[in-house]
Amino acid sequence: MKRIMTFLLSLALAMPMMAQSRYHIRYPSRPTAPSHAYNRPYERNTWRTGVHGDTYYGLRVGLALSSVSSDDAYLDGSGLSTGVNIGVVAGFQLAPSAPIYFETGLSYTEKGGRGHYNGNKFTYDLDYLEVPLLLKYDYWTSPDLSVQPFIGGYLACGVGGKVKDFGHRQAVSSFDDEFFKRFDGGLRIGCGLQFSHLYAEVAYDIGLSNICHDSFNSSRNGCLQLNCGVNF
Repeated sequence: MKRIMTFLLSLALAMPMMAQSRYHIRYPSRPTAPSHAYNRPYERNTWRTGVHGDTYYGLRVGLALSSVSSDDAYLDGSGLSTGVNIGVVAGFQLAPSAPIYFETGLSYTEKGGRGHYNGNKFTYDLDYLEVPLLLKYDYWTSPDLSVQPFIGGYLACGVGGKVKDFGHRQAVSSFDDEFFKRFDGGLRIGCGLQFSHLYAEVAYDIGLSNICHDSFNSSRNGCLQLNCGVNF
């Protein structure tokens, strides 16, 4: 986990230099918005490309509030678990005439849940590397403020975590054959708010993959993410 965190932080620190270099090459001077641009979304997006261009990069850090709902009482972690989320993103404008972006990236997210079985307390820690696949609409309400609703999906691979049985004081890997599959995927919806280069967002993951090994029961992730960061 430490290596993953170090890699993501190194990549995040490199992004401002990449973005700044690209900005100076393509846009030697920042354009000035015409006085009527703020009331016309497409014209506003046209002059804002002097700041972001058709590509942007970002750093995200925040909280992940998650649970694991399961038909199997032994795997049901419907109680809320709190973890961290850290990642980097990149967005690419899909058409010059519309402020619609495709956003992807890489993040480390701690999901899981809490539950009880036969009177014993259980915690389910599921740590993932995730790739978001989102469509985002970038609507500037003023020269420095943008509202950015988005919808899409995510793909995830489990890289760590423990299932802890507090009654028997035992801890085993969450991705043991008795518990959960490593691969997950689902829908992600949310909305971001950007002020200048500062960014904040609320997103919710709806797990669509059955992450338990049982063919007759299903277990699915659900996660509310509260992130902040910067865009370049």
